[in-house]
Amino acid sequence: MIFVIADIEIAEGKQAAFLEAFHQLVPLVHAEAGCIEYGPAVDEETDIPVQVKNGSQIVTVMEKWESVEALKAHLAAPHMLTYREQVADLVKGTKIKILKPA
Repeated sequence: MIFVIADIEIAEGKQAAFLEAFHQLVPLVHAEAGCIEYGPAVDEETDIPVQVKNGSQIVTVMEKWESVEALKAHLAAPHMLTYREQVADLVKGTKIKILKPA
């Protein structure tokens, strides 16, 4: 099993449009072989002093996959290619972390 944490930087004022497109994608990803968990998250407002906030322009995608092979298949899936074309003007950049249980 692997974990993926993807930080997607959204263009100014485009978060609502991005999330609308992303939420349409989620059921397709959940149906993929090897997908355990997949969903977007944004900052929660708290008074916890050690919290590091992403800011309003970052959407974090929390993912869990059975294997690196499943993740690679996900990245090449036709619906992912379509999604990337759909959101190209909404996204400024993406950074991902791929982790394994320690």
